[in-house]
Amino acid sequence: MEATKTTAQDIIATYMDYVLEHEHEPKSIYKFCKHQNIQEPEFYAHFGSFDTLKQQVWQQFFTHTIQLLEKSKDYEASPAKEKMLSFYYTFFELLTANRSYVLFTLEDKKNIMKSLQELKGLRQHIKEFAKDLIEHNNENKSLKITKHPVSVFSEGAWVQTLFILKYWMEDSSPEFEKTDVVIEKSVRVVFDVFDTTPLESLIDFGKFLWKEKMA
Repeated sequence: MEATKTTAQDIIATYMDYVLEHEHEPKSIYKFCKHQNIQEPEFYAHFGSFDTLKQQVWQQFFTHTIQLLEKSKDYEASPAKEKMLSFYYTFFELLTANRSYVLFTLEDKKNIMKSLQELKGLRQHIKEFAKDLIEHNNENKSLKITKHPVSVFSEGAWVQTLFILKYWMEDSSPEFEKTDVVIEKSVRVVFDVFDTTPLESLIDFGKFLWKEKMA
């Protein structure tokens, strides 16, 4: 009988369990593989280093989010704003299910900008996702002046993701309900800004952030 091959997902799951159980990253790929009964060539068949593995964890969070969204019958027909909302709600539900790992891997990187190397693959996926949303939205606009600038929107979506991620990491509300509020208000602000009617949303969002800062 042919031996069962170790998949990339198997190694990722084993790595996540390892760092949570030991509260530190493996000292070397050799020791990690020996401890987990994984053949070293099997590791290198999927990852060149722990850095590429950690990047893949975040990319799989994104991929799984999209897979969940695509199972919804209503998702494809939804407008861009609703798709963005659905993405963030689902993405952060997935992060919440893996909160211990996320907080561990980012614990000494409270400034999310220091984590950009680990989040590099996720950044590209988020930007492509936002680019597709806004390009589809632009197809319904006949006047060039009313069309949203794709590059600005996609980069803005990434900055927005970092902002929500940092807020979620520090959120101690039941079921992270305040993060849900931040998602709803920030997405509304972003789309209102691109629709050139931002004032009410910006004031509303600003009041919420000020209230949270002073609480």
